[in-house]
Amino acid sequence: MSWGGSAGPGRIGRRPLWVTVLLVTVTALAAGCAGTRQPTGAPAFEPMGTSATSPAAEGIPSAAPTTGPQPSDPASRKPTPPPTTSGAHRYVFPVRTGNVAYHPTHSVYPATDIFANCGAPVVAVTNGQILEVSRVDRYRKTGPQGPNNGGKAVSLLGDDGVRYYGSHLTNVADGIEAGVRVRAGQQVGTVGRTGNANNVCHLHFGISPPCQKTADWWIRRGVVWPASFLDAWRKKRNTSPAAKVRQWRADKGCPTAP
Repeated sequence: MSWGGSAGPGRIGRRPLWVTVLLVTVTALAAGCAGTRQPTGAPAFEPMGTSATSPAAEGIPSAAPTTGPQPSDPASRKPTPPPTTSGAHRYVFPVRTGNVAYHPTHSVYPATDIFANCGAPVVAVTNGQILEVSRVDRYRKTGPQGPNNGGKAVSLLGDDGVRYYGSHLTNVADGIEAGVRVRAGQQVGTVGRTGNANNVCHLHFGISPPCQKTADWWIRRGVVWPASFLDAWRKKRNTSPAAKVRQWRADKGCPTAP
């Protein structure tokens, strides 16, 4: 290419002085721009992690860029705890008998009535510690409705942080007292019809958070529907209600008596 037309005789291989100066200036500017856009020694347009000799491929940490978002340091990241699995605790059906029935609904609050013959063994649904024991049936139709409706009853704080409540018992097993540890499947009483059971043999079963642990009967009687967990436990599945109970408490707190 010619900057000023075709070269004439005696000018082959020679440029005017102004062309030479212009070429030198352009070359210098190009070199200066390259120095500001590309870090010294870095290959141009090399995708990260694709070169066989890139720092990532060699296991060598590369220098952090001076601008833009900084990559997080793996050594500074806090380890993420593993999610709680339903298999972390063992669960069993609360009545040990083949002749049993229950319905997924209840009257005006979440609970389940498990119908079985009076005298059928009632067992701890999981490992834990006994919270409350009622060995005396104090229910009276003329008395306050609520606090004594369960008659003879047992409540258990499971190792999963959930409170399990069983009432209308015929009796509470010997040795079952507040503070005693029990294991899943251990007998704590027998099915009965004490309290406000309408003279029908059954176990009232409630799931709740351990708020006051005592005297909070409106929570203790049940706040999370148990039927789906009862279904799982009958099939030998260790499905835990702990997450639902924690969520309920986070949403509701521990409300005062109605």
